[in-house]
Amino acid sequence: MAVQNISESVYVGMCLKIGTPQQVTYRRDIVDIMEMLRNNQMLNNETTVVLSGSHREGFRLSGSDMDHMHWPNDHRVIWDFSQCQFYNTQEHALILCDSSESPPGFTLLWLPLEITNSRVASACVRMNGMLYISSSKYREVTCSLVVPGSSPHGPCGSGSIGNVEYDNAHCFVSDFWPPSASSWIDRCHSWPPPHVVNDIVRNGCHFVAIGHKLGNHTDNEWRISFSQAEYKLVCSMNHTQFLTYGLLKLFLKEIINEGLRDEDKLLCSYHMKTTVFWAIQQNVLPRCCPQNLLTGFWVCFKLLIKWVYEGVCPNFFIPENNMFLSNIYGEAQKALFTRLYRLYENGIPLLLHSPSIRSYIINVLCNPRLTICTDEHTLISEVDVDRDIFKEVYANDALSKWDLHRCEISLHTVEQLLGLPLTQYHIVTLQKLTATILQRTAFILHSMYTYTGSNKQLYIVNKVACRLMKLSAKFGFVSDMLYIAMYYYKTFRYRDALSVIDLTKVKLAQPYLMYRSVDIERYTEAVGGQSLSTKMRQAVAKDIKLDNDIFYIDEFIIPEQVQSNNKPSLYIPPLVLLYMLEFLCSRHVDTMKAQRALDDLKVLVHHDQGQLVPVHLRDISWEILGICQQITGDLQAALFSYQQSLRQYPLNKIQTATRQRIQDLHL
Repeated sequence: MAVQNISESVYVGMCLKIGTPQQVTYRRDIVDIMEMLRNNQMLNNETTVVLSGSHREGFRLSGSDMDHMHWPNDHRVIWDFSQCQFYNTQEHALILCDSSESPPGFTLLWLPLEITNSRVASACVRMNGMLYISSSKYREVTCSLVVPGSSPHGPCGSGSIGNVEYDNAHCFVSDFWPPSASSWIDRCHSWPPPHVVNDIVRNGCHFVAIGHKLGNHTDNEWRISFSQAEYKLVCSMNHTQFLTYGLLKLFLKEIINEGLRDEDKLLCSYHMKTTVFWAIQQNVLPRCCPQNLLTGFWVCFKLLIKWVYEGVCPNFFIPENNMFLSNIYGEAQKALFTRLYRLYENGIPLLLHSPSIRSYIINVLCNPRLTICTDEHTLISEVDVDRDIFKEVYANDALSKWDLHRCEISLHTVEQLLGLPLTQYHIVTLQKLTATILQRTAFILHSMYTYTGSNKQLYIVNKVACRLMKLSAKFGFVSDMLYIAMYYYKTFRYRDALSVIDLTKVKLAQPYLMYRSVDIERYTEAVGGQSLSTKMRQAVAKDIKLDNDIFYIDEFIIPEQVQSNNKPSLYIPPLVLLYMLEFLCSRHVDTMKAQRALDDLKVLVHHDQGQLVPVHLRDISWEILGICQQITGDLQAALFSYQQSLRQYPLNKIQTATRQRIQDLHL
């Protein structure tokens, strides 16, 4: 009974650390709907981009990379020439697999015809008179394609934006299941269910640009990737199985690899995932429920130790591919086995070494009769769920570098998607995306027609743009009203802008507002039990995101044009932007009100303790204060503010712009 209690307690801890079933569901749903919009076929994108890895699976562990896969839509990989019949070669360049000299799970990619795509052509090599795409050359060509300055890391281009590390893998896609993985289909008797198997096989596989270290053509081979199939397998797990996988990831990070140098970390989270897949399919996991979480973990741990002892980790889809072959052998294998076996001898108490799990075990050991409630609705409050949902919605609201045509198609796509059976998480995400598309459309329209010389045309465009901005306010966050105020200021409608600012100021001052923090009691009283859409419109504010490919207002032109390190957007606390806009507009209609707005902004930036001006956004906040002070002619105060901006954490990457502003002061 004590073991079951410990297991239930750890289950609770894992739900709080990794997520309840509801949290994992909406994380996946929100990414799903965003990708449906972004990869819409009507957009005729050259490349499909999908989120992959643990973030896609529903984990939100600190330190996890953001992994994306990118593949060209006009290329397809086939396994034999009979599959040519399914393609129009005018639309698709066909690439043929040649696995005859490659280890299991790897292949060469042969181009039977000369190719016109310059990126692919520049990565080609000739072997035995035939043209192959070299994986190493393709990595070089694509490494910095998405984010300039990225560094090679395995098959990916890697780096960090702010405090988030990323991996971008450029790959090729096949619509057909690999013949070498056909045995996997025959193994799926109990798990995954037939409809998942069919879905996986129907969607084929991918090829990532890295060869086998011990292969005959290491620099030119490609690894067969089952990343999309693995995502579908993870989604088909029940929540205890998913938490078992999560517990193994924490076990790896906080215990097995703790204190090791990167080059000494022989095991990775992919090995942990593989043990869970095999354990579920071989039906060796006990009945999956909270009481058996630790038993399931122990089964997987023993399987991992067995693999290390034997030096064989069979790939789940192609078992002949031993994933230990190139790095876990000899002395390294013996040392790893010894390390794991010492942990094994400690039994379940070895988890006491995990900072994430320790307290949940100790609680039960100190009070064996403790009753554990594993009901997810009691583990996390409605307010905390809402906070997490809107954080996810905000994080996936990314439409930078979308032109008018893409905006138009995307709005049409949203309309089509609304006809599908959608979850509430899909709907609230689509609503926020709609608000963003409308805002972007309005600013693009204004930029396109400002200098046409036709007053009548400009009048019509402004009228349409204003209507779009007003419509956007029906869908987004409370803070989205500031985009309307920016548009009015940009088009010299200062009194209209001030009316919007006054209304927004009232909404942002509500005691139930959810921004960085929230008054739980008042939030619940105001919008508790209402739809996510209502909550978002009435009680949620987020930082204002200004994409650097749009000129929102003239005062931001310098930071947008001089941004460094490829930062795609500026992030501004809503109240900071509100006071700035109030100051800018009031200068034209009420100078006393302008001074009050500047005073309010100064007090906010100088004295806020991280509640309304987050620490990581102080760089832009001091910058904005300096801009306003410079406009009034208070150059010494502006200099001080710009210097303060340079001393902050550089999240917005505006240091170059700030230094330029200091030079322009001519003090």
